[in-house]
Amino acid sequence: MDSIKAKDTLAISTELVLPNDTNVLGNLMGGRLLHWMDVSSAIAAQRCSRRVVVTAAVNNVSFNQPIKLGDVVTLKSKVSRCFKTSMEVFIEVTVEDHRTRESIKCNEAIYTFVAVDQLGNPIEVPQVEPESDIEKERFDGALRRRQLSLILAGKMQPDQATELKALFVK
Repeated sequence: MDSIKAKDTLAISTELVLPNDTNVLGNLMGGRLLHWMDVSSAIAAQRCSRRVVVTAAVNNVSFNQPIKLGDVVTLKSKVSRCFKTSMEVFIEVTVEDHRTRESIKCNEAIYTFVAVDQLGNPIEVPQVEPESDIEKERFDGALRRRQLSLILAGKMQPDQATELKALFVK
């Protein structure tokens, strides 16, 4: 199966935080941000696999600072690594203050998608080729994150997690 460069999976979307997106404090609701991240990362996974994709897991989300009413939110999603039928996607969220136009990284997340065929069955995906240092770092960490997720889901025994063990055993 062919491979694809990580940079070719990049998906960028921009959203404006409107009153209906906020809570009583005027902050963007976390669920709305999760939805935006899901859509943006699905586009990256779809670009990689050239298939319909479904969300398999939301592996990690950090809400580092509140996003305010009127802020412009930019989401950048890129596939970190592909496995047989699944893809890990890293999402970086920045916010642009509508008064100062300053852009600040405020959130990040890691989602997992599975490519499916017309019947909804998992289908093989091409491998992603990291090029930049950050792409290589995320690629290398993806296997450890996957092993940890599989252990927590009861689908892998801890002694089988060779990449995780290598962090602790010399």
